[in-house]
Amino acid sequence: MQNHSVPGPGGNANPHPSRPWWRGAAFLLFLSALAGCDDDPYQVKWVESPDTVLLYSLARPELNLLSAFDFVRRYPISIEDPNAAGEWDLALDTQGGRLVFLPPAAVGIQNSRAGLAPLEGMPFEEVRRAPSDTTLYVRDLPVPVELGTTYVIRTRQTSGFYGTVCVYYGKLEPLALDPQEGTLTFVFDTSPVCNSRKLFPPKS
Repeated sequence: MQNHSVPGPGGNANPHPSRPWWRGAAFLLFLSALAGCDDDPYQVKWVESPDTVLLYSLARPELNLLSAFDFVRRYPISIEDPNAAGEWDLALDTQGGRLVFLPPAAVGIQNSRAGLAPLEGMPFEEVRRAPSDTTLYVRDLPVPVELGTTYVIRTRQTSGFYGTVCVYYGKLEPLALDPQEGTLTFVFDTSPVCNSRKLFPPKS
């Protein structure tokens, strides 16, 4: 196989003369910047697919109940599961006789960025964009579960395309809650686009 490398001024061949090393790095930085600007540099094609979930309060005496939810992978998990460490975005608990959401930092997982922003009186269907004001997202305190409130979710950080660091945004609305039984049913949906606050898919 022939070597088409062109010697440089010092006599050393550059194996990719038309692709300086800094171009690849600049491209990755460009993609990361786009991902942080609420755009979709990868043009992810997706459709809204709301689903319902049943969670059980951590205050119930049974072990290994599905008391937490992973909005990145869209499934409930048991916090007691050894594989669940840090791999969830909110849990359900009972405090003062009422159901509350617990972000990870509220139970001591301080390195998680997961949080939720309550939007009182906002119907699920009308919440089309996650708030840009980061102070609206509760990270380290219990959040009361209320009917008639839609909660925007910001997930924990995960790895995305080309090594980018991603959070994802979603929303949920409680449909039925029973503080005495320690159960909650809610509807949710999550955008699969890295770092995008848009909660609706692109137009086809």
